[in-house]
Amino acid sequence: MVKNVKLIAVIFIIILSFFILLKGLNKTNNYSPDLNSSKIDFNFKAKFLYSNKESTLYKLIDDKDFSIINIWASWCLPCREEHAYLLNLKSLNKFNIIGINYKDDEINAKKFIKELGNPYSKIVIDPTGVNSIELGAYGVPETLLINNKSKTILKKYIGPLDDEKFAEIKMIIENEN
Repeated sequence: MVKNVKLIAVIFIIILSFFILLKGLNKTNNYSPDLNSSKIDFNFKAKFLYSNKESTLYKLIDDKDFSIINIWASWCLPCREEHAYLLNLKSLNKFNIIGINYKDDEINAKKFIKELGNPYSKIVIDPTGVNSIELGAYGVPETLLINNKSKTILKKYIGPLDDEKFAEIKMIIENEN
């Protein structure tokens, strides 16, 4: 009798485990930021790269009509490729360029900026990557063109900036004014 109870318990546990695992197969574990959202939360807090002060994204956006948020890292080779484009965008002086340093070592990030130049109005760090993901980022580099007045994303660029993306940013800014 005890053998039968043990056998039934083992069979029950096996069947229960099978259905739990089967249900788990139907559940996706892929994270996909909401690409349809043009609104972003400007209230997330982040620490500045060169100080221990914290700020919200809302406070980082100045009185200019547009901002560019660039998510980058020193370990990212495409970030090095796009850096010259960011410096050229800075020279236009038409918008803020906010850098979000993604999952990076602060010392390496500072070396990166010292070596290549600083195109950013302000740089904040995102050591866990949570803030960048909340902005809809898949990885680095990513660039968001923001309308400061409406607090909306005008355009999102996944991957490094290039000649085509640079020209498109300039055109969007000129058409929005």
